[in-house]
Amino acid sequence: MIAVSRETKETQIMVKLNLYGSGQAKIDTGVGFYDHMLEAFTKHAHIDMEVTCKGDVHIDDHHTVEDVGIVIGQAFRKAIYPVQSIERFGNATVVMDEASVSCDIDLSNRAYLVFELPLEGKVGQFDVELVEEFFKAFAFNLPLTLHLVCHRGRNKHHIIEASFKALAVALRRAVTPNERAGIPSTKGVL
Repeated sequence: MIAVSRETKETQIMVKLNLYGSGQAKIDTGVGFYDHMLEAFTKHAHIDMEVTCKGDVHIDDHHTVEDVGIVIGQAFRKAIYPVQSIERFGNATVVMDEASVSCDIDLSNRAYLVFELPLEGKVGQFDVELVEEFFKAFAFNLPLTLHLVCHRGRNKHHIIEASFKALAVALRRAVTPNERAGIPSTKGVL
């Protein structure tokens, strides 16, 4: 199990990650909706992950969401790089009722984010603009190339949950062991 921690004046975070787990989650960020999304991510990625965060949620949830994304990305970086003997690319389309979201990833060791989810307002008390902040922090700290595109959907909860699950399935597929792949790059390194 890989452990990564980060402490700032705004957040104190610990993440433990088993890349090839069974979907066991122990998540406590102090932001209920975010915990729910990270639990869904853990389950569908088939990883085991523990996340604890004490953040300045009395101000708002921004620092908690972004900083947890940073630390989760760093934990994945330690678990995945240098890339060798895995698929490298992964994609998934996940539907949740009326919502359909696709995720395409490349474990390229290069950070890039395409984020095309039509989100405004809140889900409960959660500011949905923070969803992009999570995916940006995750993508840039892993790093990976990450494309998230919403094909349809009206319910913000469904769109957001489908995006977390689509990332989970795409990531699970990208880290699938493949001994024949060697270093899956014509450059010889990722």
